[in-house]
Amino acid sequence: MPAPLIAATTATAAPTATVTVAVAQPACADAGRPDTVAVNVERHAQAVREAAARLVVFPELSLTGYDLAAPALGPADPRLAPLVAACAATGTTALVGAPVTEPDGGESIATLAVTGEGVAVVCRKTRLHGAEHDRFTPGHGPAVLELDGLRFGLAICADAADPAHAEETAALGIDAYVASTLYGAGPAQAARRDGHLRDRAATHGVWAVLATSAGASGEQPQTSGGSGFWAPGGALVAQAGTAPGELVRAELPRR
Repeated sequence: MPAPLIAATTATAAPTATVTVAVAQPACADAGRPDTVAVNVERHAQAVREAAARLVVFPELSLTGYDLAAPALGPADPRLAPLVAACAATGTTALVGAPVTEPDGGESIATLAVTGEGVAVVCRKTRLHGAEHDRFTPGHGPAVLELDGLRFGLAICADAADPAHAEETAALGIDAYVASTLYGAGPAQAARRDGHLRDRAATHGVWAVLATSAGASGEQPQTSGGSGFWAPGGALVAQAGTAPGELVRAELPRR
């Protein structure tokens, strides 16, 4: 199956030399509550408003938290309206995470692109991990989002841990490898996290962009934080700390 290519269509001003990208690690509402998604959507919308960025990237399963029992969330879900409105007001494309139902009835761990015009599924996790296999179906291959002349290759968590996924994605011609993830807390996981993104940037000569959970997320009582940016070649440019609610930005140059 050919890799999906998605073009973000929200209107923008005249092109500039760079595209402002932000990575966010908002606090995640407790899993299993009736208002979990609504609370997370409002926190995402606030991050979008604060970011003043063209693209804002959020962690894996950011709308539900890493709760493998959370109901699937469709692009037409009315609870997403505040986030659509925030993107419309700021001219932002937001990449958010949620479980989704496929046309054949299967379910995927997905990244959804939210703009002022609506919501679309743009990436499905291909490297499932552990208990994810009990519920979800893996995606069929790498995905690329085109935005303002840049090509963003998309990855979800364990995708980014597999060098082959980055190789497959880079072969499509990308400017940045963008990973929405969750890593455990502690120095070993932080080193693993940074090593993955540094190596992807160095190996493929592209930007590596990481949005990863901080604090609790669904079933996970603690996660690493440390969302950030690595320049082509692997140098760290900007990185959040371990606290939930942090947001960092970088300017990615156009080719």
